[in-house]
Amino acid sequence: MIDLLVVGGGINGAGIARDAAGRGLSVLLVEQDDLAGHTSSASTKLIHGGLRYLEYGEFRLVREALIERERLWKMAPHIIWPLRFVLPQTHSPRPAWLVRAGLFLYDHLGGRDELPGTKTVRLDRTPYGAGLSAGGRGFVYSDCWVEDSRLVVLNALDAAERGATILTRTRLVAAAREAQGWAATIADAAGERQVRARALVNAAGPWVAEVIGQVAGAKSERGVRLIKGSHVVVPRLYEGDHAFMLQNADRRIVFAIPYEGRFTLLGTTDQPWDGAPAKAAIDADETAYILETANRYFTRRLRPEDVVWSYAGIRPLYDDRKGSASAVTRDYVLDLDGGHGKAPMLSIFGGKITTYRKLAEHALGELARFLPNVGPAWTAGAPLPGGAMPGGDFARFLAGIEAERPNFPPALLRRLARAYGTRVTEILGPAASPDALGADLGGGLHEAEIDYLVRAEWARTAEDILFRRSKLGLHVPAETASRIDALLAARTDLSRSAAA
Repeated sequence: MIDLLVVGGGINGAGIARDAAGRGLSVLLVEQDDLAGHTSSASTKLIHGGLRYLEYGEFRLVREALIERERLWKMAPHIIWPLRFVLPQTHSPRPAWLVRAGLFLYDHLGGRDELPGTKTVRLDRTPYGAGLSAGGRGFVYSDCWVEDSRLVVLNALDAAERGATILTRTRLVAAAREAQGWAATIADAAGERQVRARALVNAAGPWVAEVIGQVAGAKSERGVRLIKGSHVVVPRLYEGDHAFMLQNADRRIVFAIPYEGRFTLLGTTDQPWDGAPAKAAIDADETAYILETANRYFTRRLRPEDVVWSYAGIRPLYDDRKGSASAVTRDYVLDLDGGHGKAPMLSIFGGKITTYRKLAEHALGELARFLPNVGPAWTAGAPLPGGAMPGGDFARFLAGIEAERPNFPPALLRRLARAYGTRVTEILGPAASPDALGADLGGGLHEAEIDYLVRAEWARTAEDILFRRSKLGLHVPAETASRIDALLAARTDLSRSAAA
C-alpha cells in the first residue's frame, strides 16, 4: 500500500507529489493525458501577485503570491525571470491616484528583495512607450515570467527522483474506501489495475467534481466554477523586453507580453464555461475583444488574420457565488473528506500557478495527521531540476555554456539552457557541435533532445514536445510534427522488438 494517490498532473498535482515524496511518503500520481496537458499550459505564463485582485479585496492571496514570486524565481532561474510591466493611464477607468495606491501596496504587501519597485513615467519620453498610439502618464512595476508547462514537468521530475511514480495517459476509473485506506482502479492503454493508498488527493483541476463522483461515498459541499481564459499570439507589436497591462472600460485587463522573440502574447479573457472540461478553443467574440483592446493602445492595427496561434484553457475556480467571471476568487480551497476512521480524500478547488508550492505545503499539512511518518515542510528555496546554478545567475551560467561549446549557435544554446538549466548537459553530453546531437527535425530540435524528453520527461507525442516541453511549435516547419511522430513510432517499435 502506498501513502498517497494523486489524481491530476497539472501544477497542483505535480507540486503536491513533489512535496510529499520529499517528506518520505510513497506517492503515485496519475494523469489522464500529458503533464500540464490542460489548464496549467494555458496560462498567461506569469508568476505574479495579481495586481487586479487587490480591487476585489484578495489581500491574503496577493500577499502569499508576492512572497512566493521571488522564492520561485530563485528556485528555477532558468524558466522564471523578471519582467517589467507598463501600465498606461490612457483609456484607464481608474484614476491615477487609485492605481498608484494599488501599486504601493503591491510593492510592500508581500516584501520585495531583488525585483525593482514601481516608478511613474511619461510614456512619450521613454522607451517604455514604444509602439503605443498615445503618450501620457504610465506606471512601471515588476512581476515574473514563467514557462508554465515546464514548471509542471520539473515538479514531476523532482518528485520522481525522490521516489514518486508518475503515470501519464492513466486515469482514475473508480475508488472506494477500505478499512485501511483506498482501493482505486486506474486504467491506461494496457487495461485496468488496482492500487491501494492510505490517502487520496483530488487535484484534477476542471475534473475535480467528476473525480468526486467516481469515488464511492465521497461528498463535498464545495463547488467549482469553470471559466474559460483565451489568448492569441500575433507578430511582435513593439520593441523592448517589457510587457503591458492594458485597462478596458469594463475594468477588465489584457496583458501584452513579449513571446518567443518574434511574437506578442495577448490575453486573457474570462468566459463562463458550461461544457465538458476538455480542450477548449478561443471563439470569435474573444478574439475580437482581445484585438480591439490591443488596437485601442497600439499603433499597429490587428485583424483576426494576424493571429498566428491561439490557445484556451478552463480554469477550475472555487465558486464563491460572485456574479462576474472576472470577480470570482483566484484563491484556493482545500476540502478534506475524512476523519473519524474514514480514509481521507483531499480535493483542491481553485489555485494559481504562483501559489502552487504553498498550496502543496498546506495540502500536506491537512493530510499529516493521517500519515504519521510524514516529514517536515522542505520545498521553500529547494531548487527545481536544472535550477541549482551559482547565485541563481542565469546570464553567467549561459556564458559558461557558450564558452565551453564555441561551435554551437548561441541561439540554440540559449534555448536549451533556458529549458533545461544545469540539466542541459544530459542532452549535450560530450558533443562539440550540433551534428553530434543527431538529426535536426526542424528549428534546432535534434534527436538527442527528443530522446531526453521521452526518457526523462514523459513526452510521448509531437504535441508534447513542440508545445509543452521545447516551446518550438511556432518556429518549426509544418512537417516537423509528422517527422517527430514517425521517429517516436520507430523508437517504440524498436523497443518492443528488443523486449520480445
